[in-house]
Amino acid sequence: MGISSLGAGSSILTQDVIDQLRAADESKFVTPLDSKIKAEDKKSDKFDFLNAHMDNLYESLKSLNEYGVFESRSTSVGNDSIVEINAKESSDIQDFSLEVENIATKEIVQSGSFDSKTAKISDGDGSMKLSVGDKDFTIDYNVSTTLEDLKNLINDKADGSVSATIVQVSSGNFKLLLSSDETGTGKDISITDNDDHLSDKLLDDADPDDDVDGMTTVQDGVDAKFKFNGVEITRESNSVDDLLSGVTITLKDVGKTNVNIQQDREHIEERITNFVDKYNSAIYQLSEDTKSSQEVSERGAFSSDSVIKGMKSSLVNIISTVGEGQGKLLDFGIEVGDDGRLSLNSTKLNEKLDEDPANVKSFFTGGTFTKSDGNTVELKGVFDEIETEVAKYSKYGAVLDTFKDSMTARVKSLTEQKEKAIERLDTTYATMKKRFASYDLMISKFNNASSMFTQMIDAELAAKN
Repeated sequence: MGISSLGAGSSILTQDVIDQLRAADESKFVTPLDSKIKAEDKKSDKFDFLNAHMDNLYESLKSLNEYGVFESRSTSVGNDSIVEINAKESSDIQDFSLEVENIATKEIVQSGSFDSKTAKISDGDGSMKLSVGDKDFTIDYNVSTTLEDLKNLINDKADGSVSATIVQVSSGNFKLLLSSDETGTGKDISITDNDDHLSDKLLDDADPDDDVDGMTTVQDGVDAKFKFNGVEITRESNSVDDLLSGVTITLKDVGKTNVNIQQDREHIEERITNFVDKYNSAIYQLSEDTKSSQEVSERGAFSSDSVIKGMKSSLVNIISTVGEGQGKLLDFGIEVGDDGRLSLNSTKLNEKLDEDPANVKSFFTGGTFTKSDGNTVELKGVFDEIETEVAKYSKYGAVLDTFKDSMTARVKSLTEQKEKAIERLDTTYATMKKRFASYDLMISKFNNASSMFTQMIDAELAAKN
């Protein structure tokens, strides 16, 4: 700001006088708007925090209403070294026994001994037939083909049916091992020479007169055999997924064990606890923000706001009324404290799940509910009831979005009023400054004229004396 010379002529109409007048007007017209804007900004911050809690509550309810909470399964196995059990959602809740008599194995054969991986496998050009069960593969060879080459040719031609590898048994003793990729009977492996050039070490019917070992069986491919609740079962694979709907049984070793498939209680409690925590956070924040008090510092930001107070009342009311007349949350383990907060009684919830898991699922997430008299009724589900109520406020475009828009509009309106008030004051005091300057000049001229007349009178009086 430049140095003002206003008032230099009169020492009366100074810049300080204008500043004092402006300060008084700003206190009257601008400061109240500033206070209102700050109050709205503070409420907006409080609202954003509260809205986040409501969004979290809404999301927790949506996840509870999604498929899978009560359909998830957990398994327990008496001896997990014998079998492994995987149960998908909605698979039957059941107990059963398993007795594994033998596990399925792969067919494995080995060649006679070669002195190195680079040893030649034939004395001329030709082809061989590799048979794996009912599948046949033709593999060409020539006089330069080595044992390593043959391994690669087999893996390339018969990929998905058999795997070839070379094993060094001892110094100068290398053997080709062929293993069926699938377990079970009927996967026999054999090699037939089409042109009589192949080494006997690779043939099933090696000439005994040559005193050369040909292909021999290391392990027979056999089916898995086990008893399910005493019933004899046979499968080609150790992974059995077609015996029980949604259940995969993986056989690992021989022996007996018991299996239990039930609802995943840990998963159920985890999801319900998440809802309880989100509800408690929301209801606590609502209580704080709607608190009434004669002391302004203790009063909640929305203590006089009917929308926010109404939202709190709706949450409290829906918790106490859900269940469609077939029970209360308390009956199923969700208890309400004196402060309005929820808690999960895991013991009571598990007792209900032990008693009738289907009814617990229907009560919470909807479905057919069997009443004590044996009659059934279709329920919407308490979590869906609560979600519907919360959605009235938290869903996109719902009450809270409208409320936020109204707050934003109020701040915008107050800001515009403040800007206009400042603009009016700027105009008023710019004009006043010009007038003060003009008046100051006039006063200065009057003062100069008065001084001249005073000097003339003083001179005249001095002359007479």
